[in-house]
Amino acid sequence: MSRPPTDLRRMRQRQERNLFLAVIVFLLVVGGGLIAWIYGVGALATALICLSAGAALLVLLWIIVSLLGWWAER
Repeated sequence: MSRPPTDLRRMRQRQERNLFLAVIVFLLVVGGGLIAWIYGVGALATALICLSAGAALLVLLWIIVSLLGWWAER
């Protein structure tokens, strides 16, 4: 019995996406939670704006790197 071939490229892409989403969630949830715990809930509103801007920058960089990878494979 032969097994179907493993698509390592697709597995790598899925793992990179999952790790990236974990970083974003960790940044917003844990970072926001720590700020709320240390400085209070009032500071959380301002912190979430800054953390969201940082997350947006990470998303932009990830999109650029993904597009460059896609372009290099063509």
